[in-house]
Amino acid sequence: MTYRVAYLIGSLSSRSINRRLSKALITLAPPQLEFFEVGIGNLPLFSPDHENDLPGPVIAYKAALESADGVMFISPEYNRSIPGALKNAIDWGSRPRGRNSFARKPTAIVGASTGAIGTAVMQSQMRSVLSFLDAPQLNSPEVYITYSPEVYGEDGTVHNEATREFLAHFMAEYAGFVSRVLSAIKPD
Repeated sequence: MTYRVAYLIGSLSSRSINRRLSKALITLAPPQLEFFEVGIGNLPLFSPDHENDLPGPVIAYKAALESADGVMFISPEYNRSIPGALKNAIDWGSRPRGRNSFARKPTAIVGASTGAIGTAVMQSQMRSVLSFLDAPQLNSPEVYITYSPEVYGEDGTVHNEATREFLAHFMAEYAGFVSRVLSAIKPD
């Protein structure tokens, strides 16, 4: 079975190292995962004032999320936290009340940073948010990447064998997790 996985990149930078990481992850993913990016850069700032008449970009964003079987978050850590654009996207995806686009979607969190702890603090905070949103999470293996530009090619190639094996293992684990979660939620 093929599973469609939406991925959100937490950085709006055109030179994002997490965008480069996303290409590597997609390249190393098992064939049963089909990925599509859901952009977050054109979403307005969240305000409950707009929940009764959702802006067009929010309607399209929520429809994309709802068409996915799973969601992967690939994000940097800004000031030891979730980047504002990503948190805004999560807030829109969870609203209006009763229309949570993340509910029961198997999720994974990955992140790259030039710092020594990767994105550990951001990921910890994301786990709390996703728990509240009823979004099952792949908790292990955890992926905190200290980014080195010589390791990741622009085309998704990973030039370090140990890193390539680790990321391929992570993607295989996520594929199995998606299958298990969806089997439990939507039994045959």
